[in-house]
Amino acid sequence: MTAARRATPEDAPELVRLRKVMQDSCHGPNPDVSWQPAAVATLRARLADPDGDLTAFVVDRPGGLAACAVGTVEYRLGGPGNPQGVSGYVFSVATDPDMRRRGHSRACMEALLAWFESRGVRKIDLRASSEGEPLYTSLGFARTPDPAMRLTL
Repeated sequence: MTAARRATPEDAPELVRLRKVMQDSCHGPNPDVSWQPAAVATLRARLADPDGDLTAFVVDRPGGLAACAVGTVEYRLGGPGNPQGVSGYVFSVATDPDMRRRGHSRACMEALLAWFESRGVRKIDLRASSEGEPLYTSLGFARTPDPAMRLTL
């Protein structure tokens, strides 16, 4: 059985490395790494607060991390399906290619979902790649009809 642990600020560089693994898997290789120092700094600061609204769960491997799942608690106005307006968002679920199919992402996701539950979060969203969708479906996630839109300024 794979055991996940909660990430610490020292894990930030490896979490960013795994984020690039995920992005390259979904969108193809991208040589631009200019975003990485800022991402490491942000993760170090956010992971340093044990009561903060962002966390990550990881599986170790010799010399680094094998897998991770990162999530954040978000706040909006409540509504019929979510009276408290508290929701979770999962991102940067990644496993190194040579470590896949060993239950590492599942262990990270299960730990992250337990963290959300401990925070009172009952609605959790994510975006799934076709490769990741079977895992998320097995954990109870379902496709929604809501279309996503984005404005980049």
